[in-house]
Order: sequence, then C-alpha cells, then structure tokens
Amino acid sequence: MTHFQYAYDIEPERGYLVGMVLQQERALLSIDDSLDELALLAETAGIKVVGRTWQRLRQINPKTLIGTGKLQEIVDDVMLHEAGVVIFDEELSPRHQRELEKRLGESARLLDRSALILDIFGQHARTSEGALQVELAQYEYRLPRLTRQWTHLARQAGGGGARGGSGGVGLRGPGETQLEVDRREITRKITKLKQELDHVRAHRHLHRRRRRSSGLPLVALVGYTNAGKSTLINALTEADVYAADQLFATLDPTTRRVQLPDRREVLLTDTVGFIQKLPTTLVAAFRATLEEVIEADLLLHVVDVSHRNAAQHIEAVEDTLAEIDASSVPRILVLNKTDRLAGPLPSFDLVDTYLGTVAISAQEKQGLDELLDVMRAALERQMTSLEVVIPYQTGQVYSDLYDRGYIQSEQTNSDGWRLSLRLPTAQYESYRRFAVTESK
Repeated sequence: MTHFQYAYDIEPERGYLVGMVLQQERALLSIDDSLDELALLAETAGIKVVGRTWQRLRQINPKTLIGTGKLQEIVDDVMLHEAGVVIFDEELSPRHQRELEKRLGESARLLDRSALILDIFGQHARTSEGALQVELAQYEYRLPRLTRQWTHLARQAGGGGARGGSGGVGLRGPGETQLEVDRREITRKITKLKQELDHVRAHRHLHRRRRRSSGLPLVALVGYTNAGKSTLINALTEADVYAADQLFATLDPTTRRVQLPDRREVLLTDTVGFIQKLPTTLVAAFRATLEEVIEADLLLHVVDVSHRNAAQHIEAVEDTLAEIDASSVPRILVLNKTDRLAGPLPSFDLVDTYLGTVAISAQEKQGLDELLDVMRAALERQMTSLEVVIPYQTGQVYSDLYDRGYIQSEQTNSDGWRLSLRLPTAQYESYRRFAVTESK
C-alpha cells in the first residue's frame, strides 16, 4: 500500500453541533434547517457530524451563552460520541468562547459558524487575491479572541494556501507577555494585509475603467451559496468554471463574454456565494471582489428554486446586497434547478422588486434563451439615444461605435458621419461632444 492510499483511511474529524433560539428574535431559518445548513458547512470543511442539540432561551447567559445544565449535557454528549470539535451555530463573543473552552477542557476544541465559514474559505481560495482576503478576515476574527493558549498564529491563518504563510512572532521585550506579543504581531499583519488589498482594489478599479471603455455592460451573478451560479456561467459561455454540489465551491470571481439575442455582447461575472449569518469580517475583507456587484449594470439573482428554504435564501441575499449598498442595482430573479422540482413553480413575495423572473435549469440548459432575452430587455431599459456627427478625421471613433453595435442608422455629409446611436447610459458622456441633438 502506498503513502497516498493510507491517506484515504484517515478518519475525518468528528463534530458535534449546537444551536440556540432566542424567544424574542425572528430567525431567518428554523433551528432544524439552520443546523442542517451548519452540518453541510461542517461536511464541506471535512468534518463528520456525529451529534447535535439546541436550546430555546429567554436571554443569553452572559458567561456561557447557553444554560449551564445544557452545557454539561453537551460535554457529556461530546465524550459519548467521541467528538473532537464542538461547533456553535452562532458567532461566539470572545468571553463566551473563553468560558466554553474552559468547560470543554481537553475533550474537544471549539468553533463557531463564523470560524467554520472562514476555514472553508481558506480551503477554497484559489488565487492570491482570494487568499489575501481570507487571511485578513481570519486575523480580524481572531484578534479579539486571543488567549494565552493561542500559538502558531501564522501557521493557522490563511489556511496555508496560496500565500504560503509567514514567519512567527517577534522577540518579547522587557515585561511583555506572549499574549501581548501575539496581539501586536496580528495587528501588524492586519495592517500589511489591508495595504496589499488596497493595491488589489486599485488594480480592480483600473481594470473596471478599461472594461467600461469597451462599452460592454457588466452583468454580475449573485445568490445563496450552491444556487448554481458557476453552472449557469458555464452553460451560457461554455466556460470551465469549477462547479460542485457543495457550499462555497468557488470563491474567486470569473468574467466571461456572453452574446445576447440582438448580437450585443455583455460581460458576465460570477461572484462569491452568500449565506445567512455571513461573518461581517468576511464581507469587509471581500470588499474589492464585491465591488464587482456594486458596479454592475445588472444583477442576476440565482436561486435554487428546488430548495425548501428558497424564500429565506432570497431574503438573505437581499439583506447582504443592502449591507454592501447594492440594493439599487437593477436585477433579474433567476429560478434555477427547475429540473429538480416535484411540483409547480413556487411564487415569492419579493418578485415585484425585480425587472423580471425567469425559470431555468442551468444543468439541463433549459430556459437559457428566455433568460438572455430578458437580460437584453433589462439592459435596453438602461440605454440612451443620441444623435451625433463624427468627423471623418476621427474615423477611429466611428469604428469603435460600429464594433460595439451602437449605431442604429447613419448618413454621410460634408461634415462626417451623421449617426443615430443607442448606447448604455454609462457611455453617454464619452460621445456627448459629438452630439447634434440629444434625447433620452
């Protein structure tokens, strides 16, 4: 048996899930559905779930989050199931984390939903930009949670992925504790990562400006994780974006050209999937990537319509769009995975906020022609009419307009080409200087 064959015999880490329901709070998902989702996250991270429990609370225990009796029950269950990790479905405060770790002792390590998602992102980041963003989110999450037991920070952050990690902590000065050294080192790393991501953001901004000059509208795919965005971009563009039936299969944005029924082209960009209780540190760290959503001309909100919580998934995505100030971007609701529906197509309350709704199966390539037509109509609403005269000595401008498909009709006279244009509003100012009469 080879070394690699031995690896397949390694038993995955065993996990125990803990949820809670506050009586006075409205939850997006039921506690059972939320724990089911947490189990999928654990599975994606390579953890085998062996048990779960939850507790309904009138108020949070200031020390241990849940009741002390329930906590003892969890400790006993963890030992019974031989679980190596306990995963809470809520983000734990630093104090709750410290107290729970004390009660668990050496029996199991402790994670919360945020730490689990950050771990998955660390495993799935493929590009240096993705690794940078995940590493920053991990450090910002860990900084307020440092304890004397926290060591080997560089090894743990970033998942040891594309960046390859960095050196250990510096030497202690007089009177400094290891905790103070660790805290100072993490703060330094956060500052450095933010500077590197500022360069990434500037590069993306420059790239977007060049893309804008091409005149091609930008359409961004958004949606709950595992809604089928990568499968859709593959179906529309014959690309080879990685797609798998798991949460957060792809993190790094991919942009491809798509031709609409009127032969105009658009740029279609895949973005990171959303999920309920998405860590705020992650949203902040992925700011450069999420700006692709904010700057888009149109959003395709992709929904797994076969999922029993499709309505809640729509609400979670809309909440995240509002959080990143993208609520005003026009969007189409794309009801995906219709091939998995056992009954009729469900209806949703938020449909009126969209420019249109299209039912498709990206996997089976059904409904794609209708989707492209709805995209064309939605983008047409954002077009502006303009009458211009392009002097003959500026023939390159005429060529650009022709190549981009903006010319509706043309005449020639002594001054140059007289053109009737139909172009994106974002391109209006670029050609206004040639205007004869203007109308919208």
